[in-house]
Amino acid sequence: MRGQRYRYAVLFSMILMTSCVGSVDFDTPKTQCDTNLEPNLTFSELDELVKDEVVQVHDDLILEGYVISSDKAGNFFNVLYLQDAPENPTMGIQIEIDFRESYLFYPEGSKVLVKLKGLYMGKSGDVIKLGGTFTSFGNISVGRLPGLKVPEHIFLACDDNGVVEPVKTTIAELENVPWNTLVQIDSLEFVEDELGQSFAIAEEETERILKDCMEDEIGMLNSGYSDFQAELLPENNGSVTGVLIKDGKKHQLVIRGLGDLDFSNDRCPEIITEFTSTQIFISELADPDNSTGDINTRFVELYNSATEPLDLNLWTLRRYTNDNTEVSSTIDLSGLIIDPESTLVISPDAESFEMVYGFPPDLGVSTNSPADSNGDDNLELVDPFGKVIDVFGVIGEDGTGTNHEFEDGRAVRNPEIVEGNPVYSFSEWTVYNDTGDAGTIQQPQNAPEDFTPGKKE
Repeated sequence: MRGQRYRYAVLFSMILMTSCVGSVDFDTPKTQCDTNLEPNLTFSELDELVKDEVVQVHDDLILEGYVISSDKAGNFFNVLYLQDAPENPTMGIQIEIDFRESYLFYPEGSKVLVKLKGLYMGKSGDVIKLGGTFTSFGNISVGRLPGLKVPEHIFLACDDNGVVEPVKTTIAELENVPWNTLVQIDSLEFVEDELGQSFAIAEEETERILKDCMEDEIGMLNSGYSDFQAELLPENNGSVTGVLIKDGKKHQLVIRGLGDLDFSNDRCPEIITEFTSTQIFISELADPDNSTGDINTRFVELYNSATEPLDLNLWTLRRYTNDNTEVSSTIDLSGLIIDPESTLVISPDAESFEMVYGFPPDLGVSTNSPADSNGDDNLELVDPFGKVIDVFGVIGEDGTGTNHEFEDGRAVRNPEIVEGNPVYSFSEWTVYNDTGDAGTIQQPQNAPEDFTPGKKE
């Protein structure tokens, strides 16, 4: 009878042990909270305490923050990022820890309390760092807090944790977002040059470049040891959630895992910045009789007769000096936009131009450029595709004594002309010079009174 009772007791113990073991969650170990901990320091107050040099905290200061990083996928390593609020944060900090699989103890989104006493604090640029310390070449820096010390300084809050909501922003607005906080940027895609590549080179930290539909760019920093290192970059467009970090003056995003990506949209439509139009043409050329080496008042004026602005990306203005058949000098008009029914004035001496004409040119260039002709040269306006849209003069013919000489004078497009002409036609121009040859007007012109830069006649 005693043996039977013994067997029942053993069986009951085994059942009890089995039921107890079955209730244990080995994936999420519990870090004990301390009900006696109360925060007494804000992130902004911490920022005021941190100086350029690394110092150890000796006061009983307790900081409350929210975990926004995770090392579950291996993209973060021995670091915790905290921000000061679950929504609309104003600051974030970095805690260096020698503590693997910290996500099991401090899951993303959890509220934690940090005992600062005994920790070291410092700044790397504008980024606040907390942790242990290390010395290199006599310089003290914030280093990793030893693993056994981490539970003595970082505690889960005893109350319920909230959900951290990423700040929704754009690349253009990132200057208004605090560093080391969780952000979400929509309508991003990896640049074409990186498609077909993996997130990271094996065992190397790798930056991949994202862009939005306005061609603004930001780097995504990926670990060569992460779980998704060998995965190919998605080819579509979508949103990225990640920790916004700072590398010098450059923004970068660090994701916690592939769950932070949602690339389910079509890629951005191609932005066409290279246009051709016959409605952009040369409207005035100036070689004033009173222009000197010290006060250079020459200029070239272009006109856009269209009712919409036109981007001059990859447009060029070419000069053929005298009777040359090869280009002597070129002006790259990229970066300029010519407004509808408006002019664009180019000067080889912007300071003199403004002093004489009373306003600055739209573009200042160098001497000996197409804007600095002495009146016997030939000019071409060329679109991004190499097509000549407009021309003044005859390439290969020196202008002296011809109907395209404007030495000491002016060549102005007649009012009825609204399009460029790739073949020079004297009937489209009124030309003033000091000779009056070949139907031109012998009437030297002086600046500023005889010229109308910025105004199409």
